[in-house]
Amino acid sequence: MTEPKPRKPTKKQRAIETLETLKRLYPDATCSLDYDGPLQLMIATILAAQCTDERVNKVTPALFDRYKNAIDFAESDLLELESYVKSTGFYHNKAKNIRAACQRIVEVYGGEVPRTMEDLTSLAGVARKTANVVASNAYGLNLGFTVDTHVTRLGNRLGFTKHQDAVKIERDLMKLFPQPEWENTSIHLIYHGRQVCDARKPLCEICELAELCPSAGKVNRTKELDRKSSPAKTAARKAKARASHNR
Repeated sequence: MTEPKPRKPTKKQRAIETLETLKRLYPDATCSLDYDGPLQLMIATILAAQCTDERVNKVTPALFDRYKNAIDFAESDLLELESYVKSTGFYHNKAKNIRAACQRIVEVYGGEVPRTMEDLTSLAGVARKTANVVASNAYGLNLGFTVDTHVTRLGNRLGFTKHQDAVKIERDLMKLFPQPEWENTSIHLIYHGRQVCDARKPLCEICELAELCPSAGKVNRTKELDRKSSPAKTAARKAKARASHNR
């Protein structure tokens, strides 16, 4: 008598196992933006659009030394504010949104960054992504699931969503992961996207999620890129990824 084939894990079971694996791989994963309080986090997250967190963290010390609170930002000279954030890109809109958001924070919310999704997204430059980052990291409120380019890519590759629209992706992921883990999951996916599941050169051959991932090997361009790269660069890239897993 043949033994019955083991049942494939459900999507939700794969999601939970994925998170547990990511927690083990990146035990110290946290929000990579430097900030002190909700206002600084909101501003840093606005600046992080189309910009690396590393670059933002180089800009914000001088910015937050110059502007101490929402009133300072609300009353800032726009050209001066632009000069502080210029290197983050799209600085005209970012500076304009930061000042406008802080003006509303002062006028409507008494100088304090609000806590609800409705109120947060009423601020200039604050969409769901920024609102989720602020609510979860500054206030401990998991109102939604932060979706950036890494989460979009990994969510699709892992088979957790088929969408490219951030709102639809967020809706799918919120169904799969427990609410207390929403922001934690997003951060861990981002770490894995940076370290292993790169957009152009995913390291599927060393990825500890490969058995859970329906895309493993199918989007792997490592060999193609390794032929174009020097042996030293290829070895260094793989060593870096392995080292991050062995910490």
